[in-house]
Amino acid sequence: MKIFNWQFALGLGLVVLSALGYTVHYLLFRDAHHMFMFLVGDIAFVFIEVLMVTMILHRLLEVREKRAKLKKLNMVIGSFFSEIGTSMLKSLCSFDTDLETTRKTLLVNESWKGADFVKTRKETEKTPHRMDASSGDLEELRNLLAEKKNHLLRILENPNILEHESFSDLLWAVFHFGDELNHRKSLTDLSDNDLQHISGDLSRAYTVLICEWLSYMRHLKEDYPYLFSLARRLNPFDPEAEAEIC
Repeated sequence: MKIFNWQFALGLGLVVLSALGYTVHYLLFRDAHHMFMFLVGDIAFVFIEVLMVTMILHRLLEVREKRAKLKKLNMVIGSFFSEIGTSMLKSLCSFDTDLETTRKTLLVNESWKGADFVKTRKETEKTPHRMDASSGDLEELRNLLAEKKNHLLRILENPNILEHESFSDLLWAVFHFGDELNHRKSLTDLSDNDLQHISGDLSRAYTVLICEWLSYMRHLKEDYPYLFSLARRLNPFDPEAEAEIC
C-alpha cells in the first residue's frame, strides 16, 4: 500500500508539473494553437514509443539476458555431467533393451554439426528408449545416486536453474528415480509389476539424460572445442572410450 501511495503521489506530481509547464508556455507566447498541436503530436507518439520500448526493445533485451544466463548455466550442467551424468549414462546403458542401436546413434564425432545434435535429440524425444529393470545392477545405480545426492542438491539450489526448463526436468527425473530406489528394502527380489514400474522410471531418466547430454555436447562443440575433444573421448555410449589418445 505504501508503494502504491508513493507511486500515486509521484504520478500526480508529474501531471501537475506538466500542466504548470503548459500554463507557463501559454502565458509567455499566447499561442494555444501551436501548443496543442505539439501536445496532440506528442500524445500520439506515446503509443509508438510504448510499442518500441515495451514490446520490441524490452523483449529483445529479455531474450538476450536469458541467453546469457543459459550460457552461464552450461557450467553448472558441465559439473553435473562430470560428477554424475556421464557415470549414470554408462550405468543406464546396461538396462537399454536395444543398446546397439542406441550406441550407433550416439557415437558423436568431430564431423557432427549443430543440425546433427538437434536432429538426434528430437528423435530421442519422439521415441523414448525401452528399458528392462531386471537386466542391470539397480543397487549400483542407487549407490551412485546416494553418493552424489549432495552435489545434486547444490545444483538444485542455484536460483537460475529454473531458467533452464529441460535441465530442471532432468534433475526432477533423477531425484524421483533415486527416491523410488531408496524406498525399496531390496532391489534383488522385486515383483514383475514393480520391475515394470521401475523400467518406466528408467526410461524417463535415460531419455532426458540423453537429450541434455546431446545439448551439452553441442555447446562444447561450438564454444569449447578442447573440452569437446575430452567429452567425445569419454562418450558413455562408446564401449571403447578412453581419455588417452592413441
